[in-house]
Amino acid sequence: MFIKKYLKWISTFLVLTGILLTNLNYYPNNIYFHGLGVVGWTVAGYLSKDKAILTNFGLQIPLFLIGFYKILI
Repeated sequence: MFIKKYLKWISTFLVLTGILLTNLNYYPNNIYFHGLGVVGWTVAGYLSKDKAILTNFGLQIPLFLIGFYKILI
């Protein structure tokens, strides 16, 4: 119940924090926060069967995986 009720709000906070950190040039923390928010929104879209949210955020996951990969190398 908690996840369904607050997942979108927590994910929104993480995405907005990631955007703020990007604007402040805090790399790689921006990728961590924004990436977690994107995963949260993808799960929220899946749970609510909202194809628009699932498509929008689900397709961002591979883009963030590229960012995570760049951090590791």
